[in-house]
Amino acid sequence: MKALILVDLQNDFMPGGPLSVKEADKVLPVIQNLLSYPFDLVIATKDWHPKDHCSFARTHHLAPGDLLSIKDKQQILWPAHCIQNTAGADFVSGLDTTKINQIVYKGTEKDLDSYSTFFDNDRKKSTGLELLLQEKQIKQVYIAGLATDYCVKYSTIDAVRLGFNTFVIIDACRGVNLHPNDTKIAIEEMIREGAHIITSEKLLKAKKGLLNV
Repeated sequence: MKALILVDLQNDFMPGGPLSVKEADKVLPVIQNLLSYPFDLVIATKDWHPKDHCSFARTHHLAPGDLLSIKDKQQILWPAHCIQNTAGADFVSGLDTTKINQIVYKGTEKDLDSYSTFFDNDRKKSTGLELLLQEKQIKQVYIAGLATDYCVKYSTIDAVRLGFNTFVIIDACRGVNLHPNDTKIAIEEMIREGAHIITSEKLLKAKKGLLNV
């Protein structure tokens, strides 16, 4: 049983958004093609932050990119983004949401950030995704979305450690790259953890029976 996990395809991460990921819009046609693949389950995640979330630079009267210690963990501060019940938190137009079976919300607590789609950054609160995958008897997960060097990376690492056979569809991802090599380093880290890096082309060939993925 296979699941596709679409990470944070939200307006605020698109070009022109407050936390714009370069070329984020270019993943959409790739993902639309992926939705033709016969996944047993399609899950989409959302950052879903309170307006005074701890990851927002403005909450602390600091600048985006600054670092702060919160509960003994280093927190990167970001522009305010994906605030609950705002247009910025909506899925980007062009994403066929009719193919989505379940939405998973993360970063919902004021004082906890959550990069992973499975847990908050303190790993004290689950999003419920692991249980959902287990209930649906999912063994393989395919991850795509934003951003390669943050939410995709942490979600991938958690998926591997939770025992799922984990694939990252790399051409359906884009990175923030606060530092020039962040995406490259993230890919290397995911591979070391045991994730498989594939392309959408390879996966869609598998759909046609040309490959066993």
